Amino acid sequence: MKNRFLYIIIIIITTFVALSCNDFLELTPESQGVAVTNTSADSVFFHSANEVEAALGAAYGDFKNEYYQLDYFVNGDAQSDDAYAGGDNPANFQIDDYTIDATNSNVSRDWRYLYSTIGKTNTILNNIDDLSSGQITDQRKKEIIGEASFIRAFMYFQCVQLWGDVPLQLKEVKAISAEKLDEIYPVLFPARNPKEDVYEKIISDLETALVNVKTTAEHKGIVTRGAVNTMLAKVYATITPVNWEKVGKYCDDVIAGGYSLMPNYNDLWNNSAENTAESIFEINYSGGASDGNWGVKIFRGLDWKKFNLPSNDLVGAFDEQKDQIRKSASIIFLDVTGKWSDSRWPQTKYPFINKYRKFTEGSDQNYIFFRLADVLLLKAEVLNARGDIAGALALVNQIRSRVALPSVSATTADAVATLIAKERRLELAFEGHRWWDLKRTGKAIEVINSAKGPNGTSYGYHLTENRLLWPIPQSELDKNQKLTQNPGY
Repeated sequence: MKNRFLYIIIIIITTFVALSCNDFLELTPESQGVAVTNTSADSVFFHSANEVEAALGAAYGDFKNEYYQLDYFVNGDAQSDDAYAGGDNPANFQIDDYTIDATNSNVSRDWRYLYSTIGKTNTILNNIDDLSSGQITDQRKKEIIGEASFIRAFMYFQCVQLWGDVPLQLKEVKAISAEKLDEIYPVLFPARNPKEDVYEKIISDLETALVNVKTTAEHKGIVTRGAVNTMLAKVYATITPVNWEKVGKYCDDVIAGGYSLMPNYNDLWNNSAENTAESIFEINYSGGASDGNWGVKIFRGLDWKKFNLPSNDLVGAFDEQKDQIRKSASIIFLDVTGKWSDSRWPQTKYPFINKYRKFTEGSDQNYIFFRLADVLLLKAEVLNARGDIAGALALVNQIRSRVALPSVSATTADAVATLIAKERRLELAFEGHRWWDLKRTGKAIEVINSAKGPNGTSYGYHLTENRLLWPIPQSELDKNQKLTQNPGY
């Protein structure tokens, strides 16, 4: 019986490897993240500092895969009231309309992308200690451990927000044998862990990262303490009940970390400068065939109908506030007459995302994932929760003053919370935050079902509690009988 199971596992792994090789050639890797890393007699995986640096580079490189060039923004923006799916992809339409099923192709590929990167970080974290001090300095070993831990935490934060309970895969299979079947089987076919356990591991990884990564680096695409502190603040703001003391501590550490708002909001997006004083974690592209950001062509251009079409509801929110500076920086209206049509917008005034403006082939457009304005508004939430309404409003008005908007005021915590939410929406539009903000503040169902379409009419969304999480991919359920499906799917 053990030999039969061993045979099955070998076939499965061989299939994964074959798929990974094929996908590598297509530049869309979809490996599972748990694979045999070493089947030779040599039990040491890394033999030099160069090898572990290459492994870390591969993990960082996944911030440039399809998940982070495209799906990160579909999930955060098109799944919210800020954007429609746009384009012609049925999988994206399901996400936009909250009608996802377990066979949705985005759902299955996002699972594979995220766990693939988790697998890469596991390989680093499980094997780096095999290198002696003569092969790598102790300081650099600590930095690599910190950076890999942050990347793993970042991926798991995506997973737990998308699916809730997910498998905590923290090991790789180093060798296959019948004798080790009991050990490797649960690694290859894990059950889902409670989301509380996943968050606990995310925080543990981030705490490891915080004491090991650099304070500053050559550019904002390398994990620093500012990025880790930002991530910790976001995680603690997402866990329920919210630990406002922790959120405040990590926001304060970011704010004290030497970052500052760019004086001109548009300078964040006009590509006159990259890795600015406001940026905390930014994916850097050099451009060209080998390091081009093809994702921007998904959102902007006149050659075909683009994804993440700005919503009527968001445009109305900008107009209500007379927020012309951020509206113009975030959205551009063009004439698409004779090219395509959409029931939501006239062809002569058709909107595109304007924050990512280098949409040529082989673009060197960077993506900013974390920046100071996000943290300041999160700190405003902390102060409001503590009863410091004046302090919370001061931060909101600091953000508004940059874009020439008048100060706002309120006298109750609920009213201030509403102002902060509005400000986060307009400040961070199309940066992948809106859906997660709605979920963590408990406003998703109310806000989405009240979203306005053309001419201020109700768009008619029907978001329910069960649709706040995605289904576990059917392809994963078919392979792993220990996985269970989320309610409602």
